[in-house]
Amino acid sequence: MIAVAALLAGLPARIDAIVRGHARATPCAPALREDGRAISYGELESEVDACAAWLRSLGVQAGERVMLVSENCIAQVTALFAIASLDAWAVNVNARLTAPELDAIRGHCGARVLLYTAACSPDAAAHADRARNAGPAHGELRASLHGDGIVPEPLRAAPVAAGSPAAGSPAAGSPGALIYTTGTTGQPKGVMLSHRNLLFVAAVSSRLRGLAPGDLAYGVLPVSHVYGLTSVLLGTLYAGACLRLCPRFTPRAMLDAIRGEGLSIVQGVPAMYARLLELCARDGVQAPISSTLRFAYAGGSPLDPGLKAEVERLLGIPLHNGYGLTEAAPTVSQTRLDAPRADTSVGHPIPGVEVRVDRDGKLFVRGPNVMLGYYRDPAGTAAVLREDGWLDTGDLARQAADGALFIDGRSKELIIRSGFKVYPLEVETVLNAHPSVTQSAVVGRALADGNEEVVAFVQPVAGKAPEPDALGDWAAARLAPYKRPARIVFMEQLPAAPSGKVLKHRLVSKSV
Repeated sequence: MIAVAALLAGLPARIDAIVRGHARATPCAPALREDGRAISYGELESEVDACAAWLRSLGVQAGERVMLVSENCIAQVTALFAIASLDAWAVNVNARLTAPELDAIRGHCGARVLLYTAACSPDAAAHADRARNAGPAHGELRASLHGDGIVPEPLRAAPVAAGSPAAGSPAAGSPGALIYTTGTTGQPKGVMLSHRNLLFVAAVSSRLRGLAPGDLAYGVLPVSHVYGLTSVLLGTLYAGACLRLCPRFTPRAMLDAIRGEGLSIVQGVPAMYARLLELCARDGVQAPISSTLRFAYAGGSPLDPGLKAEVERLLGIPLHNGYGLTEAAPTVSQTRLDAPRADTSVGHPIPGVEVRVDRDGKLFVRGPNVMLGYYRDPAGTAAVLREDGWLDTGDLARQAADGALFIDGRSKELIIRSGFKVYPLEVETVLNAHPSVTQSAVVGRALADGNEEVVAFVQPVAGKAPEPDALGDWAAARLAPYKRPARIVFMEQLPAAPSGKVLKHRLVSKSV
């Protein structure tokens, strides 16, 4: 049992204290690995201090936003902790975003200093080249981060304008990260997460997974996403364990790491596990595969029961499940290490976090994980965050008698068909159970009479696309008439964020 009050009282002021504590206690212990390189906690602290000194020389101040265009690598992690050590805000964005997306985030957060992990990310290098060719604008400072340090570009320097940092004193309650959500509506928001938010989830996540020095976790989930940042990166390092960083996911690399790198922990989104299963089926890999894994976890999007069972057969261990959202830093609930579940419940609320489901099925959350608010959006903050601390998650849920949560979907995605409520997740679960379907996404299409119809977008298993009529018959045998898709659209790949979450707002326009 986790003593939450004692845990909160013992949290340090900033996230960089995680590195410093282990650097003092076990300086030679491995902290991070990437292809061709590994560093200890002592070496990581030295690199963090060097990066912080360089940022300080540029005039970076407390409260200033520093934008980091990156993919998972040691240089990225170094920069994140260095930014935090100066009480500045890290705006860590995935390098695979498009130029207009990056420009919109940069314009909103007002970052003056932009860093690119060019050595490990061709996309980050391309963005750096674009920025360099455009020339300095508005006194921006830009630099490319390399594995052996920071190489600043020859740019025009400009002092920080007086009053430019956002309000907030350097403390555990001030923002440690500004994370831009993908957004189900296509309009990203800057979520302000405090050092306390991040450290709380890191500490609880670490303990619930039973992490310890000597563990080796797989770090392929983007650190630019809150799941990869808090649970994977900070949670692993909080325990003094080692994180094996990978810039992006491929099923082959994941399989090779599980079988040959001595991993003890693997975390991913359901789509990653689905592609791993595809690869193993195509290559004739026998289950269970040989590994040193003791813990596997799925999060970030709904977990299909058929997928869960297949992954458990492949890995030979339970696949744990959980639920969270960026605004909750992100963890709200997860299944327990000592009590794996056969169903697709997202488990019990983590210690210190309260949940409430109202009469309409809307889920509310309160606890030390809840965000400070949306940056430069007081109206948006007020719409979801109440004065008494309850956060409206925008999700629909139900709670079992034992307190376990089940997520039914997004309240904004609810489809009303002939007066009946259709939960997209229920339809997706049926479609995903078809042996020729990798994943699906269901959206509503508005009709002229004010009604809605169900439209399903389906990503088939490579080379095994079912006939639309056959898949329609499959759904008809398992769903009430009003839940059945009126249209089924096959796509080679569903649109997804770098985190793996399907971007349904891009599908809505295609449903017309």
